[in-house]
Amino acid sequence: MTQQALSPTPQGASVVITHHVSPALQAEYERWLEEIGPLCRASEGLLDWHIIRPVAGYTDTYSVMIRYQTEQHLTQWLDSPARKALIAKAAHLLAGQDEYQISSGLDFLFAQSNLPAAKPPVRWKQFLLTWSAIFPLVSVVPLLVVPLLNASGLPQSRVLHTFFVTGVVVALMVYVVMPRYSKLMRHWLHR
Repeated sequence: MTQQALSPTPQGASVVITHHVSPALQAEYERWLEEIGPLCRASEGLLDWHIIRPVAGYTDTYSVMIRYQTEQHLTQWLDSPARKALIAKAAHLLAGQDEYQISSGLDFLFAQSNLPAAKPPVRWKQFLLTWSAIFPLVSVVPLLVVPLLNASGLPQSRVLHTFFVTGVVVALMVYVVMPRYSKLMRHWLHR
């Protein structure tokens, strides 16, 4: 098991759990998710639970993102006998171990994966870096997404447009922009 723990804060705690599952075993893994999902969602302090499934032919990785009110709630779930028993039950499905990374707030956007004990950068640097990444996205993404939504025949609604634009911006921030941008700016961030 690989774990990266960052200092607890009152702003909640997140975990990203990564499982590599052979395509031949993914149907069985999906059934296992139906077993562990309700237990996780019923655990104390849970805020939300999301699964990113593998893309057929490209990846075998499932990523489960879970947010809790506190790091204590998160640790309580990760160390619970119920979760440990279900992880043991799924061990034969996993190509590797149950890997996870714990962070608090949005610190996972700034974590240096090669430095397991690295402290998150100070909040004002996180603020400036995030703002400088979001501003161009918020300026450009609506110019691309809104015409596509209008052309798709969906009703022209500010709420609907905002829903899709913010979804694209957040996805780009979490999966594309911040991992690269924070790596590029790591010397300034962690100085």
